Amino acid sequence: MDYRVVLLIAASVIVLSSAGAGAQEGDATAGATVFKKCATCHIVDSDTNKVGPSLNGLFGRKAGTHPDFAYSASMKEAGDGGLVWDEATLRDYLHNPRVKVKGTKMAFVGLKDDQEITNLIAYLKQYSK
Repeated sequence: MDYRVVLLIAASVIVLSSAGAGAQEGDATAGATVFKKCATCHIVDSDTNKVGPSLNGLFGRKAGTHPDFAYSASMKEAGDGGLVWDEATLRDYLHNPRVKVKGTKMAFVGLKDDQEITNLIAYLKQYSK
């Protein structure tokens, strides 16, 4: 077999296997446990606000727009600037809320464990259908 064919096959295998490596599947049950850190201020199973806005239907929502919640000016500006909650933006925000949205009222320092974030996202997605 021509060595170029072998290299092409090997490169294809590497590309295809690494394409799925970044996409992690979260465990929604484990995410429910992680959500306990959020539950002091947020609710997910109804559209009721607490100290923080409801996270029910979060995915696809423009930041700073949940009805009847008094967002910080910076969160409203982030939404007006195009911030829409999806997996990538939420992951960034959960790592360090004050870096993602400077001036946010949210006092939570963030989650440092990527797997916890992945699991939390899986849990929250159940309430965004």
